[in-house]
Amino acid sequence: MKVAIVVCAIVALAECLINIPLEKMKTARESLEEQGLWEEVRLKYPANPMAKFDQSLIADEQMTNDADLAYYGVISIGTPPQSFKVIFDSGSSNLWVPSIYCNSAACNNHKKFNPTISSTFRQNGQSLSIQYGTGSMRGYLGYDTVTVGGIAVNNQIFGLSESEAPFMQYMRADGILGLAYPRLAASGATPVFDNMMREGLVNQDMFSVYLSKNSAQGSVVTFGGIDSNHYYGAITWIPLSNQLYWQIAMDSVTVNGQVVACNGGCQAIVDTGTSMIVGPQYDIANIASGVGANSQNGQYMVNCNSISQMPDVVFQIHGQQFSIPASAYVRQSQYSGCHTGFSNGGNSLWILGDVFIRQYYSIFNRAQNMVGLALAS
Repeated sequence: MKVAIVVCAIVALAECLINIPLEKMKTARESLEEQGLWEEVRLKYPANPMAKFDQSLIADEQMTNDADLAYYGVISIGTPPQSFKVIFDSGSSNLWVPSIYCNSAACNNHKKFNPTISSTFRQNGQSLSIQYGTGSMRGYLGYDTVTVGGIAVNNQIFGLSESEAPFMQYMRADGILGLAYPRLAASGATPVFDNMMREGLVNQDMFSVYLSKNSAQGSVVTFGGIDSNHYYGAITWIPLSNQLYWQIAMDSVTVNGQVVACNGGCQAIVDTGTSMIVGPQYDIANIASGVGANSQNGQYMVNCNSISQMPDVVFQIHGQQFSIPASAYVRQSQYSGCHTGFSNGGNSLWILGDVFIRQYYSIFNRAQNMVGLALAS
């Protein structure tokens, strides 16, 4: 199990940062491609990346199957501690893990929390239902000590699943730790980071995310501040346009100096729990056309030999340019060729997922309700 790294300034212990290592693992898509099952599963469980941002269904916080998620961190729950791999998801607000009372196929190949052996577990008595694009997680709420990178949060409310959507059996993580705003949380559960702030467990009311580009190691989520080892140059601070998700205003998207998407401005969510960059179908098709990609089986494919000649895709945000080179937005697979990291969404919102965050160190500031972006090291 990875251990948390505590980074402290010499001048004061209070300036400590808590770095939780994130492992970059083989994605569900990669595993299924190796087994020759990807096309079958893709058609059976089509992804809907915008499902969790459907605000008409906030009471049943939306999620969706994302077979390209690669980054997972380890937390523990209970006394003695039981360890789980979780997705640190800035696009949702609940913490949940499988429980021993779940017999779904998705639970049978993941770690399960056993409340009967934890001396600090308390029942809540309230049910929890989180709807997915192709199913749901259902269970109940409880309280226990949740330890994240050495930070012990006592009496943290969390979900214990009793049934899970079938596609979850292909995911590498056991559960999800949501890092969005409490207004988004299903069943009124207080998010983990809100309790950290309330109890004074972090030096500053912010967390930061660094995702490694190629290495399986080196990615971290940092609680309590900013780690200067993970970015170059100045930080661009962007005020939130909606304090529900980490939502910001975006000015435009250009390719070769021409506006190809988000003409006149649009809204975007910085989301560690989405692997790709997602936008409205028309806009994504324009980007694909601009970089020379063709639509095949719901993906935008490119010639693997042309990557070095393909143009950057530039996101204009808060008056600054954030360029994504082809080496960052194209994924190469020995099984399925080369496809872009752009995906169609169902409405006007954009999602700046891991394809974007790998290029830009992302800081989530609850004190000022801002997102900070800087070129990742």
